[in-house]
Amino acid sequence: MKNIAIIYVSESALPLARTLQGVLETDATVEICRRHAIEGHWDSLDAVVFIGALGICVRTIAPLLKDKYSDPAVVCLDSTGKFVIPVVSGHVGGANDLARSIAEAIGGEAVVTTQSDNEGLWALDTIAGQFGWRTEATPAQMNRAVFAFVEKRPTALLLEVRDAGTAFLERTKPEHVQLFFNPDDIPAGKFGLVIAVTPRLPEFPGSTPVLYFRPAVLHLGFGCRRQCAPEGIPEYIDVQIRQAGLSPLSVASIGTIELKKDEPLLQALQNRWPGVRTEIYAADTLAAIDVPNPSEKALTATGSAGVAEAAALQSAGGGPLLIEKQKGRLTEGNDFTFAVAQDAASLRLGHIEIVGAGPGDPELVSVRGKRFLEQADLILYAGSLVPVELTHYAKPGCTVRSSASMDLEEQFALMKEFYDRGQLVVRLHTGDPCIYGAIQEQMAFFDRYGMRYHITPGISAFQAAAAALRSQFTIPEKVQTIILTRGEGRTPMPEKEQLHKLAQSQSTMCIYLSAAIAEEVQAELLQAYPPETPVAACYKLTWKEERIYRGQLKDLAKIVRDNNLTLTTLLVVGDAIDNRKGLSCLYAHEFKHLFRN
Repeated sequence: MKNIAIIYVSESALPLARTLQGVLETDATVEICRRHAIEGHWDSLDAVVFIGALGICVRTIAPLLKDKYSDPAVVCLDSTGKFVIPVVSGHVGGANDLARSIAEAIGGEAVVTTQSDNEGLWALDTIAGQFGWRTEATPAQMNRAVFAFVEKRPTALLLEVRDAGTAFLERTKPEHVQLFFNPDDIPAGKFGLVIAVTPRLPEFPGSTPVLYFRPAVLHLGFGCRRQCAPEGIPEYIDVQIRQAGLSPLSVASIGTIELKKDEPLLQALQNRWPGVRTEIYAADTLAAIDVPNPSEKALTATGSAGVAEAAALQSAGGGPLLIEKQKGRLTEGNDFTFAVAQDAASLRLGHIEIVGAGPGDPELVSVRGKRFLEQADLILYAGSLVPVELTHYAKPGCTVRSSASMDLEEQFALMKEFYDRGQLVVRLHTGDPCIYGAIQEQMAFFDRYGMRYHITPGISAFQAAAAALRSQFTIPEKVQTIILTRGEGRTPMPEKEQLHKLAQSQSTMCIYLSAAIAEEVQAELLQAYPPETPVAACYKLTWKEERIYRGQLKDLAKIVRDNNLTLTTLLVVGDAIDNRKGLSCLYAHEFKHLFRN
C-alpha cells in the first residue's frame, strides 16, 4: 500500500493516530486528517484507517463506496486501539491483512468476519494476484464462485500446470475439494464449482460454474519483414491462440531476434499484452536452436532458421511448441510469423526430488523437504537409516516404500514407474544427500533416461553433533576448519586423504561410517593428535535412541566397543569439543560495524 489516510473523530484519538503513523509509514505515505477531508481523496487512497465508532465510520464512507475492486481498504479502530476491524475490501483491497498487522503492532485484536479467512479457505478473489495468475472472471462470476466455495459445495480443482501456486493449492486443499489433472476425468453433474488453473480452454459439460485462473506459462515468439505495418496483427495472433485452445491471458513473454528489437510490431504486441516480459535474443543464440520448420530465407536474412519458433523455445526453456510457426500477411508486403511454446518448468511431468531427511528428528527436515513429503505420490526412503516417522508426512494414498531390501535396479524401476505416470517421487536420504548419500548412481540413471530431478539439502549429522555437544566446531585463531571424512574400511581412501594425513591439520574432524573400525581410526589419529584430545561418539543423533559418549582420543576405541556402537555413529575429534576458552573477535569493538543497519 502506498497511500494511507488515518482519520480521527475526536482529539483524544490523536496519540493513537500518531502511533499508527509511525507503524505504517515504513511502507507507505501516511497522512492524519479529520473525517471530512476524506471525500476529496477517496479515489487516490489505498487504505483508510478510521479511529472512532464503527457506526460513524460506516456513515462516513457509505456515500463514497463503489465496489470492492476499486474502493480502498478500510479498517476501523476504537479509540483505545483494543479492536481492529476490517470494514470493506477485506480480501481484494487488503483490509484483513492490514487489520492483522495493525493489531499485532499495537497489541490489539483483529476482528475479521470474512468466512474464508476464519475457516482457513482460499481467498479466490485475491489468489490470482498472489501467484501472478490472471482471470477473465467478471466481478459477478467471481462473487458466485466465492459464494459456492465458502459454502463448501463440492469443488473440482483442475491443475494442468505446476508452479508455486498449484503447489500451494495441493498442499492446502480443503476436504470439499477433489483434485484432477485432466479435464476429461471430471464427471458431469457431481460438482457445484470447478476451479481450473490452466492455460487451455477446456469445456466442461453441464451448467457447472467454472472459475479459470490463467498462469503465465506461454511464450510468444515472432518474426516479421522489416518495418512490418502492425495494424491488426496482435488481434489476429490473439484469435489464433484462442483457436488453438489456449488463453491469451497466459502469455508470459514476447520474444524475437535482436534484429527486430525496434520493429513497430514489437511495440504493438507489447501494447496488446502489457506487463509481460520482452526477450531479445542474439542471432547466434537462436541459431543454436533446432526448429521444426526451418527456413533458408530466414537463415540468410537473420542468421536463424526460424526466429519465431527459436525465440519461443528459448523463452520457454526448451518447453514444447504448442503452436508451430504460423505465417501471416494481413496487408501486402507485411509478412510476419509467430509461434507459441509452454514453459518447461510448468509442465506436469514426472519429477524426482532427492530430499535430505536431516539427522533423524522429523522436525529437523527442512520446510521445503516437508512440503515435498506432503505432496509426494511415492516416498522411497532409506529404511535402515531414516526414521519411519518422517514418512508420516505423506498424504493419503501416497505409496511409501523402504529401500532397505531393494537393490538399485528395483529402486530405479519403482521410481521410473511413478515418474512415467507424471507423478512426484521423493527419494528420502538421511542427513544431507551430498555427504555419503549414494546419490551419484541414481543421478546417472536419471540423466540417462532424461528424467527431471532436483535436490533439497538437509541438516547433516555433524551439525546435529555440534548442537548436541553444545560446541562451536571453529575456534578463532585455533581451529578454523571442519573435516568431514570416514575411516578406511571396505571402501579404500585416496592416498592423500588417509586419516593420519588429515589429522596433521589439528582441525575438528567428524568421522562418518567408521564405528566398526574404531581401533584403526584411533591408531591413525594418534599419529597427529595428542592422546588427551577430546572426542565424542554420537550414536543416532536426534533419534529417540540418541546416546553421546565423551572422552579422550586414547580411549576412543574402548568407548565404541564397550557401548556396542554401530554404523549410525558419528565420531568427533578435536579441541573444539566443549571449548569455552576465549571470546570470538567478531564481537570486538573494531567489528561492531558489521551489526549496524
